[in-house]
Amino acid sequence: MNHARPAETPAGPALPSQLQRTHLIGIGGAGMSGIARLVLGRGGEVSGSDAKDSRALLALRALGARTAVGHAAVNLDQLSGDPTAIVTTKAVHQTNPDNPELLEAARRGIPVLHRSTVLAALMEGYRVTCVTGTAGKTSTTSMLTVALQHCGADPSFLVGGDLNVSGAGAHHGTGEVFVAEADESDGTFLAYSPDIAVVTNVEADHLDHHGTVEAYTAVFDAFLERIRPGGLLVANADDPGSAALAARALAAGIRVRRYGRAVATPRLAAGDVLLLDYRPDGSRGTAELDLDGERVTLQVAVPGEHMASNATAALLAGLELGAPLPGMLDGLAGFSGVRRRFEFRGRSAGVRVYDDYAHHPTKVAAALRGARQVAGQGRLVVAFQPHLYSRTQQFAPEFGIALALADVVLALDVYGAREDPIPGVTGALIADAVPLPAGSVHYEPSFDQVPARLAELVEPGDLVVTMGAGDITMLAAELLAELDRREAAPDDAGPEWPIAGTPGRR
Repeated sequence: MNHARPAETPAGPALPSQLQRTHLIGIGGAGMSGIARLVLGRGGEVSGSDAKDSRALLALRALGARTAVGHAAVNLDQLSGDPTAIVTTKAVHQTNPDNPELLEAARRGIPVLHRSTVLAALMEGYRVTCVTGTAGKTSTTSMLTVALQHCGADPSFLVGGDLNVSGAGAHHGTGEVFVAEADESDGTFLAYSPDIAVVTNVEADHLDHHGTVEAYTAVFDAFLERIRPGGLLVANADDPGSAALAARALAAGIRVRRYGRAVATPRLAAGDVLLLDYRPDGSRGTAELDLDGERVTLQVAVPGEHMASNATAALLAGLELGAPLPGMLDGLAGFSGVRRRFEFRGRSAGVRVYDDYAHHPTKVAAALRGARQVAGQGRLVVAFQPHLYSRTQQFAPEFGIALALADVVLALDVYGAREDPIPGVTGALIADAVPLPAGSVHYEPSFDQVPARLAELVEPGDLVVTMGAGDITMLAAELLAELDRREAAPDDAGPEWPIAGTPGRR
């Protein structure tokens, strides 16, 4: 698995000396694999380890990284010398403080850096745009990146998902711009100092870390203080939390450009962009904007008004960076999406299957509104896997209301991720909170039974969305295979579920 480093001299600022030989624990994660790509692109050596092999590790090996499956002290010896830095995340410390690679780093005296600290160092010397918010940051960051590339720029970027057009979530570019998705979940985005900060919305989330809604909101105020002098805040006027943040930024003397329908009240301020109209068209949409007094048509190749809102934020950031309006509009019109953001996975037996990462009530509602636009006359069926016991407990009623935008709901059990179970907190809390007619809401606690259960619920013409931040992403392929099997052998599809008396069914 040893590969030579790229021979070409990287463009842009020199790689910080502390990152010349970087070892990443959990290198297969979206953020960590992105850091690895950036260090490799800047001419550094990279090694890393993860609990299991993955597509991300395979891609990094092809780029020259040395990767290992499983954690062991010997993994630190893959480079030409001792690592100059060990990169990790808070999750590694929380779930495995006795990680042998962390212990070996301490024994050798090798610095251990948080991922956000490394990303901040990699952004030094660039014009930085950071996109954050409770929902929409991955799509908005991706839209901005793709539109800038369409304009002929070559920005460096790191996104929390793989762009459909390139298949990667990070790239070391030759230009002066760096675009980054900034994660607010644990407050580590306070390591960054952007020239442009985009805040899509501010709603209660990640209370397992922040504790209270007030503390979660306060971290965004602290992020405002990180904007460089003369910098800009791009804020969503349609979201109360983001709009309030914009008002506080203006009071602090920070430049602000707002976007959305709400900027019409009480009046359109200079620099704000008013969303005049949105027209859905199957899997696409068209927004009419008032941009500095000029009527502008913005076409978006992904469904939902929330995506048009994200595209408007990207448009404003791109214009601030000096990109031409026609090029930005063309680039946004051609944006083809991000992996696991309403990603089409296939069709079988007249059923279309999509996969989506939504795991917060606002994200779920927005994704289902967009899916409804694509479903047309067919039913909208969602298989939803709650993510985190704490989030399920805190937001079960809100999840229920959001999921009621579908016609049929199948709730799975909770994907606990980094958390231990909370007594009494299961996917049944979500199912019980969905205000749909009897027979439209179901709960299936056994993941292995979900493909067959879901296959029994769907009918030709339906649109199915598998939704959640956990391993439900595997379900789309399994459902399609089950539908293929049943279509090929309809008489061998197995028994129907009983109408009543079945455990886990509403």
